[in-house]
Amino acid sequence: MPNKILIVDDEPFNLDLLEQELADQDYAIERASDGVEALAKVESFAPDVVLLDYMMPNMNGIEVVKRMRQEERTKSIPVILVTAKGSQEDKVRGLDAGADDYVIKPFDSFELLARVRSMLRIKRLHDSLEELNRSLADRVAAQVGEIQRMGRLKRYLSPQIADSVLEKDEENLFKTHRREITVVFLDLRGFTAFSDGAEPEEIMDLLRVYHAEMGRLIFKYEATLERFAGDGIMAFLNDPVPCADHTERAVRMAVEMRSCAKELRETWRKKGYDLDLGIGIACSYATLGNVGFEGRMDYGAIGNVTNLASRLCDEAKGGQILVNQKTLAKVEQLVETDPPQELQLKGFSRAIIAYNIARLKA
Repeated sequence: MPNKILIVDDEPFNLDLLEQELADQDYAIERASDGVEALAKVESFAPDVVLLDYMMPNMNGIEVVKRMRQEERTKSIPVILVTAKGSQEDKVRGLDAGADDYVIKPFDSFELLARVRSMLRIKRLHDSLEELNRSLADRVAAQVGEIQRMGRLKRYLSPQIADSVLEKDEENLFKTHRREITVVFLDLRGFTAFSDGAEPEEIMDLLRVYHAEMGRLIFKYEATLERFAGDGIMAFLNDPVPCADHTERAVRMAVEMRSCAKELRETWRKKGYDLDLGIGIACSYATLGNVGFEGRMDYGAIGNVTNLASRLCDEAKGGQILVNQKTLAKVEQLVETDPPQELQLKGFSRAIIAYNIARLKA
């Protein structure tokens, strides 16, 4: 598109002269006869350069320039003052007001055209810089958004699967849905008695180490951490990222957690802490999705399977990994169990047959 030039003068003869000088340069020309009309044309015509008379009725050129520099949309448009007022004081006043150049009447045609071309180059450079700034701002916003998404996902997911989740549509991924999952609950036997007699700093130090070790294994087996409260931790597998062998992974993770807790237990016993880990595992269908309110959302699972895993964990003695019969059926070729026991769990009308996973088969 041709460059657009707005010429402003209260004398029609001067407007005709300016338009004649610019006519052969393939510019789009618009005219204004006073300052008020000039400001209106600046808005509607959006010129690339303004040739502005100094002395005009209603509003002089100095006031027009000042008004233009106050508006975001017009502050960067180059302005050349064209006037018979050629004193040094007038030039300084015009340039201080915001004009970019100054041409004294009567002007030389070649000089005028050279100054217009110079202002057009400045305008192009300015527009390019603005576009680069917008592009940079968009890229920064996108990167900040990506960092925020990663931060949200890492609250739920292990780092090695967070990247793959980011490649998908996060909003659809976390919509409420139903899926089979394997839930793992764990907490420490003896923690209530320990916390009653220990100093707050001792409790925090113990939990820090315990959470770090259990969290490391949750991430290792690519489980989704739903929550931890004190010594209680809940994680599940097969959502939001599908995992065909989710129950096997859950059992392997629990066995390694038990081994890790055994090592921690040696350290705790030296300090006089009588603590051990109990784990409950259950596999079934649950409803999953975001829960909470605007500004504070968590990703969670709702259903009997979470209650069952939690109740099995409550019944597990130190060093036990309790599973129900349905869950065991999915991994019986993998594990050796102790004899079954019948448990009457809170919230369940019928007794539950539970098995303690003694070890993995060789």
